[in-house]
Amino acid sequence: MNILEAIDDANLFAPWFRDRETWVAWTAFLATLFGLPMTPEQRAIYSECTGRQDPPAAPFNEAWLVCGRRAGKSFTLALTAVYLAVFRDYRHCLAPGERGTVLIVAADRKQARVILRYVSALLKGVPILAPLIERETAEAFDLTNRVTVEVGTASYRTTRGYTFVGVLADELAFWRSEDSASPDYEVLAAVRPGMSTIPGAMLLCASSPYARRGALWDAYQRYYAKDAPVLVWKAPTRLMNPTVPQSVIDEAVERDPASAGAEYMAEFRSDIESFISIEAVRACIVAGVRERAPERQYRYVAFVDPSGGSSDSYTMAIAHKAGDTAILDLLREVKPPFSPEAVTEEFADTLKNYRITKVSGDRYGGEWPREQFRKHGVNYECSDQSKSELYVDLLPLINSRAADLLDHDRLVTQLVGLERRTARGGRDSIDHGPGAHDDIANAVAGALCRAATLPRGDAFQNRSRPRQTTANLGPYADLKRRYSGYSVGRSM
Repeated sequence: MNILEAIDDANLFAPWFRDRETWVAWTAFLATLFGLPMTPEQRAIYSECTGRQDPPAAPFNEAWLVCGRRAGKSFTLALTAVYLAVFRDYRHCLAPGERGTVLIVAADRKQARVILRYVSALLKGVPILAPLIERETAEAFDLTNRVTVEVGTASYRTTRGYTFVGVLADELAFWRSEDSASPDYEVLAAVRPGMSTIPGAMLLCASSPYARRGALWDAYQRYYAKDAPVLVWKAPTRLMNPTVPQSVIDEAVERDPASAGAEYMAEFRSDIESFISIEAVRACIVAGVRERAPERQYRYVAFVDPSGGSSDSYTMAIAHKAGDTAILDLLREVKPPFSPEAVTEEFADTLKNYRITKVSGDRYGGEWPREQFRKHGVNYECSDQSKSELYVDLLPLINSRAADLLDHDRLVTQLVGLERRTARGGRDSIDHGPGAHDDIANAVAGALCRAATLPRGDAFQNRSRPRQTTANLGPYADLKRRYSGYSVGRSM
């Protein structure tokens, strides 16, 4: 039984597809994905959404869905997951004791639970499928045919070690990780080996589009409207789900045309660009250098990004200048929850180790940061530059390798995750992406930009002990000359 027959069967999935007009575009997609015959209407939708003319001659093992919000992507992923798990037999490909896994990867656990509820309804709501459930957990269904349907979050670490019969990635354009600058690429690279031993294992990636970068954009660029073994299906919200009111989309377009174009029209945003490339950041890092001890000849500067202790991290960075290079010496991050007063005291003690009595930061909390640092003998000054302006000044330092960073994964992730946005009127701003953080990047940008403005070398001009000559040996000059074993300038 193919997936369209399962949808039409009253004993299977037909109850979820009573309004067939609503699902015309999705049945066209499923017919394309599984290489099934199409009606003239489905074929027209296929050409519109793929840019191809000739219908596929075989099923696809890899497909990318670029669709607007509320189009029905998550339910379709759940339906495909259940179909792959139930209607295909993989036992001849599995070793004794081995289970095949249909993995649905979501941006976070909340989104994963949404998809798992769909999977649960499709399995438990069909009387002839419910007995296949051998065991149910908070994140998975083990079936009696040695297949598990499991949901997980976007982590390349937790997706290793499985045998995958199918991997379905949901909203991968919005995957974020504090440990990785490119979680979409890394997760996909981690799961592909697990699919290699299962003939016909399927990779299906679905997401609303965002910026012109990442795995989704790369697949669109490489395969859309091309006769390739990889399918790219691009469609606006109302084509896939005509129940979404047009008035909702019109209002969104009126508020923010660029955002609505991505959210509902499935257009990649041209007003958002990557700000700093990962190659430029890595070129400024010496592998293994995670902190630099204070040295007497340098003047150090510091920048903090305070936090109240409940949501954002409290961060601090210390830097100095040597020659024409701004050098990052120390980076501290305290994640919530924490006591802001205790963290401020800890940071103040660290500042004193670098002979710093004045620290800069943003205007967070009004008088509170000034008061807390003042208690510990450190003056807190509000930065004259906004966070966005600091990032603008940081960019040429990194691109020209006039910055020396520390080997810190979260710093790399946050710097690479910064985005340049162009608002109405043409004004640019730089900030973190949706769901991401930039507490570390903000502190580092502030410290490095301050260090870069110091005099060349450092504020102490790299002063060292003056070299002794006969002019400064004074009354001991003649005595020094008498000892042939010693030359002028060497100690006795």
